Amino acid sequence: MAISIRTTYDIDVTDVEYLRHGDKPFLARLYKPRGTGPFPLIVELHGGAWTKGDRLNDAVLNEALAKNGIVVAALDFRMPPDGPYPASMADIHYGIRWCKTQATAWGSRPDWVGATGSSSGAHQAMLLGMRPHDPRYAALPLPAGAPAVDASLRCVILCSPVIDPLGRYLYAKGLRQDCTPPAGFGERVVPSHDAYWQTEEAMAEAAPARALARGEKAVLPPVLYLSRSHETSHPRPDLEEFVRQYRLAGGQVQLEIFDGESDGFLTKSIASPGAQQALDQFIEFVHQHMG
Repeated sequence: MAISIRTTYDIDVTDVEYLRHGDKPFLARLYKPRGTGPFPLIVELHGGAWTKGDRLNDAVLNEALAKNGIVVAALDFRMPPDGPYPASMADIHYGIRWCKTQATAWGSRPDWVGATGSSSGAHQAMLLGMRPHDPRYAALPLPAGAPAVDASLRCVILCSPVIDPLGRYLYAKGLRQDCTPPAGFGERVVPSHDAYWQTEEAMAEAAPARALARGEKAVLPPVLYLSRSHETSHPRPDLEEFVRQYRLAGGQVQLEIFDGESDGFLTKSIASPGAQQALDQFIEFVHQHMG
């Protein structure tokens, strides 16, 4: 049964520095329900083709989650020109571990941490969910004396992900036979792919379905995949291949497709019936896998 959309909790919203590179602080925006808890904790990753955006992108969604009893930590992280792949992955991996060290103080538990993201942020959430022990991503140590925690996730919720970076790159360049991009899409997207990934080999290495097809031994947290029926930025064959490979590897994917919704229907607005249904499913999925 879906959870109804209702304001159950008042919330507190604050910014806190979680990481610093040189003189540059990186902030997390915390959305905390006021209550006794313990509440699930979701690490939220913004989209922007790996090169744009910040922790404020998806405030509408994050506030709604907190009002429904979920602690949210929306992270800033390095993007080009500060760092190509895998710099952001190292920052987010650190952020997940840091959130676990803070979870009890926030009214959550260190073993109740999942992740979500939209577009490129969803891709990063999924890749980290599959590779919590990758030494490249785990390169940043927590401060001395911090509790020993890893970056494993209880669940991952994907909102219109760029689930295959190489597939989307070839699509944007008009090099695929199975789908054709809209006019002007390549001019908008290809430079961001080049800036972040730098090579097609890196895009292929970090594509979840391609990694599974290669036989990579990945961790497979439960996945909720939220998508629109018409996604010009995200080729439908890539969605289908990810779901196929993840399930073939033994993972659980709950796929939900919404008709007639516009871009950002959940992350930027929850006004439509489809967005409200997606939010219900999001909340239900989180509580199903984290108490």
